[in-house]
Amino acid sequence: MLQWDLIGDAELGVLADPPRLRSVRRIAGGPVPDAAFDRIAMLVHKLVDAPMVAVCLVDEASQFLAGQVGAPEPLASARQMPLTHSFSRHVVVAGEMLVVPDVREDPRMRDNPVVSEIGAIAYAGAPITDPDGLIVGTLCAIDHEPRVWTPSEVALIGELAEVCSSEVCLRIARSAEEDARRAAESAHHQLELLAELTESLVGTMDVEEAMRRLGDIVTATLADWCVVAVADDPGGPARVFAAHCDPERSADMARLAELAAGSRPDLRAMLTAVRGRGRPVRTTDGATDLGDRISDAELAEITTRAGFGGSLIVPVVSSVRRRTLGAILLVNRPERPAFTAAEEWTAAEVGRRAGLAVENSRLYREQRHVAEVLQRSLLTELPDIPGVELHARYLPAQDGAAVGGDWYDAFAQPDGSVMVAVGDVSGHDIEAAATMGQLRNLVRGDAYGRDEEPGVLLTALDQTLHGLRVSASATAVLARVRKSWSGYQVGFANAGHPPPLLLLPDGNVQVWWVPPEPLLGLPPREPRTTARRFVPAGSTLVLYTDGLVEDREQLLDDGIARLSAVLRENAARPGDELCARLLEVAPRRSDDIALLLVRLT
Repeated sequence: MLQWDLIGDAELGVLADPPRLRSVRRIAGGPVPDAAFDRIAMLVHKLVDAPMVAVCLVDEASQFLAGQVGAPEPLASARQMPLTHSFSRHVVVAGEMLVVPDVREDPRMRDNPVVSEIGAIAYAGAPITDPDGLIVGTLCAIDHEPRVWTPSEVALIGELAEVCSSEVCLRIARSAEEDARRAAESAHHQLELLAELTESLVGTMDVEEAMRRLGDIVTATLADWCVVAVADDPGGPARVFAAHCDPERSADMARLAELAAGSRPDLRAMLTAVRGRGRPVRTTDGATDLGDRISDAELAEITTRAGFGGSLIVPVVSSVRRRTLGAILLVNRPERPAFTAAEEWTAAEVGRRAGLAVENSRLYREQRHVAEVLQRSLLTELPDIPGVELHARYLPAQDGAAVGGDWYDAFAQPDGSVMVAVGDVSGHDIEAAATMGQLRNLVRGDAYGRDEEPGVLLTALDQTLHGLRVSASATAVLARVRKSWSGYQVGFANAGHPPPLLLLPDGNVQVWWVPPEPLLGLPPREPRTTARRFVPAGSTLVLYTDGLVEDREQLLDDGIARLSAVLRENAARPGDELCARLLEVAPRRSDDIALLLVRLT
């Protein structure tokens, strides 16, 4: 063992602290995979895109992987490593989150055996604590190459480490109950609920869908029925959702949510009950307590039919903005016992995770807005060109990261020809939109004032991207339209993009298939080719991105066939109307769409 790897007395004193070790040993499952912690590791893996994620518990001699994704064998099966191989022990000793872009540059970690054994290069670990605030381990993400962890990635790891801490606290609290068997069984079900809830809420960015899922999960195990009220801003309008374990009460719950949203005094009373305390408010008999305070007669009648026994109100808390965003009312029917302390703890966690879902939705909407504004600001304002009528549309995706790198462009050359292009940069985020703007400008800069054919221009663009080390991968069609004695000549080059379509004056549609060529941004090899077509006046050239014709459930050929049919059926419509008709046949928009119509009069 190298000298630096020896664990000093001071460090060992922290790691061997008896109260801390008792907590670790209560929750460490040894080599047995833990489903709840595995799920949390998988969530971090998906959201942060880290090759390896682990929930680590550290005692005085070993590190246990209570949850993991991406660990190589035999570690993935053994779930245990010597303390000398642990990065997380430094988090335990330091008492705070540790974020390291390259461990080889950190004196504490650079010679650790896991650097060479599993290729651990970048590390971000957040502490997991027990009920007394003692650090028992970490939730950590590891990359195999140097990485600057973004603030949002660090915040997400910290948030889910708090979720792990809550799981730890729940297990320790339940392990202390007198009836060990019942406590263990209860803990298992509650942890499954929280793990299922977390996974379900992270799977959507829509608040309404998130609250519907929350209601379905909570009423399946924790309460007979519930009401969720959330508002993005204090004093602003609250959105209300209600669910019941009995499907026959669904109409009542829909009406209850509608009435509760309109009955501001009753809703305000529920929110005020938890906002001031910042913790759950439990009653033993809702019919004589909270139920009697409902002023709306129809609302009171519905709650009576639903069964108003023991109730519990928990805050929906934003851990980002440190304020209460709403409340969840959990209710059992009178024949059921009151909520226990363990159920209250679980309900509080439900409220906190609901707050995380609301915050994620808010941040997603803000990012979507910023990305869409950026995307639209980078798109071309179509020029007025004699003899050429241009129409274009851009639509962001309906889900996912909202916008991406789709673009269109058109500009006149000094020699009288017209350049038109449509392209799609890989990715669906602000970075893709910014890369799109850079690539579009390079296309313009390389092409303007030059009389070469599109294949030559795209070959030059490949060399520019490679020489300037522009990290971009994109499909594109670039075309030059020239006036000819019989109409128009169109030369075009296709870099891995869906084929252009041509609507002829007689209503027939041509699909301009050409042999496939590589995407833009790949290392340049052979020169690109230019295909040529002679086009009669009165034709319409249609360029588009794959979001218009393709998704997971629709093949490209089928989408092109449908698009061609719409072109034939609407050949006589004005350009703007034809654009609208073409967009109507797009599949469910999991991708953004750029569309450019070039009418050659």
